[in-house]
Amino acid sequence: MNYRTILSVLLWMGLAASQLESAQPNILFILADDLAWSDLGCYGHRWHETPHLDALANEGMRFSDGYASAPICSASRASILTGKTVARLNFEFVVKSEPGLQVLDSSTPLQAPHFTLNLPLQESTIAECLHSCGYETAFFGKWHLSPHHERYLGWSPTHGPEQQGFQVATQDFGSHPYAWGKKPPESIDTPGEFPIDSMVNHVKEYLTRSHASPFFVMASSFYVHTPIRTPCRWLLQKYEGRVPHDSQNREQRIRYAAFVETFDHHVGQMLQALDQSGARANTLVVFTSDNGGHPEYAANGPLRGSKWNLYEGGIRVPLIARLPGTIASDSTSATPVIGYDLLPTFVAFAGGKATDIDGIDLTPVFKDANWHSKRDLIWHFPYYHPETGYVAASETIGVDDFQVSKTRPQSAIRRGEKKLLQFYESDKVELYDVHEDVGEQHDQSDKQPAFANELKSTLHQTLNEMKSRFAVIRPSSKPSAVPGQDEPTQQPRL
Repeated sequence: MNYRTILSVLLWMGLAASQLESAQPNILFILADDLAWSDLGCYGHRWHETPHLDALANEGMRFSDGYASAPICSASRASILTGKTVARLNFEFVVKSEPGLQVLDSSTPLQAPHFTLNLPLQESTIAECLHSCGYETAFFGKWHLSPHHERYLGWSPTHGPEQQGFQVATQDFGSHPYAWGKKPPESIDTPGEFPIDSMVNHVKEYLTRSHASPFFVMASSFYVHTPIRTPCRWLLQKYEGRVPHDSQNREQRIRYAAFVETFDHHVGQMLQALDQSGARANTLVVFTSDNGGHPEYAANGPLRGSKWNLYEGGIRVPLIARLPGTIASDSTSATPVIGYDLLPTFVAFAGGKATDIDGIDLTPVFKDANWHSKRDLIWHFPYYHPETGYVAASETIGVDDFQVSKTRPQSAIRRGEKKLLQFYESDKVELYDVHEDVGEQHDQSDKQPAFANELKSTLHQTLNEMKSRFAVIRPSSKPSAVPGQDEPTQQPRL
């Protein structure tokens, strides 16, 4: 072998090693719907059995301070897909079928902004960013970023996943009660048997097929969103014996426990398909939820609040990541991370760099669980909730009270262990140490007024820089009877 041949071989070996070291991992992103931070066994639940998600946590990193970008579905998903806060997107609420203003069954002093109907096509999504990095992109399940088309949650033909960068896209309710119509499926009595879920089967088929490029799969489950119903009588019987008889909302919690375990089974099926494909070692798996748990079913405690408000129960969610050889197994991180961090993180793993976003790349914390970033987390919810039944909703927001409460326009900021909430009707703020007081029971705003004012000022400055929309003082005290009338004309209450 002559010198030139030896040199060519050495150069080829070096190039091959370099390519191996810089290989882009596949990415499997599993998004739950309304799953509470406290719902999983690995997050301390006393009777929910979630063996597959517990195993995923044991094989990777579990975040104790993982957050959703919003306390409600559509806004959170829009933020995840774009890497931007809902305040910057002006996408803070759930999408509606028609434009207009929020109308409640009770008069309120503030008027919420106009509804946002679609995730704008000019926004760059995770799928579009990863496709530009050479990835094949696929979406399965719940979209909910455009008005319902032809059926409940039907994808828009102009603003669906395929128009937002996903090359493969299949809409399917699977085994969720959304698909039942007026005829529920036959009961299942055999322990360990679950109904076939066609949406999960689509994900499994995609994972096990051959791929010429690295892939990004977003498996967006409809579980564990209401309606909470299951044909698995064996699961109901199982939790009838597990849920303590003195538990509040016991019947709902039995059905909900069966629902959670069914969802865990779906996750296990997807992870098993990934193993069967041979791609486990080179696939980043990230799991999280779009917001906190439903107050009538999920015990969000020890967190205060629930889905729809900015107390911890509404926004703190499970977040688990696994990548063999990169993320240490059985590791836990207390670093605060949030949904809009996922886009820059996925793009970084793909070898790119995201710009013009609010999130940060989390690869440093994946390598060092103690890594922290000096930045503030921001939430913004300039709406009222619930829209139907607001007058009858609870005035107070507690811990595990299992009540739908009045949520009023509010924003929040977290810096380090401190979190401040701003309530716009009263201009009141509340300050909590969410490390020492995770249940947000001890307001420190009177004891630390200077720091509370500093956080409030930073929150307002940030929201204004993001050109956020605010609930404004009504032109009249009477709510509009027709959506789109009574336009807000006064300046935001800051």
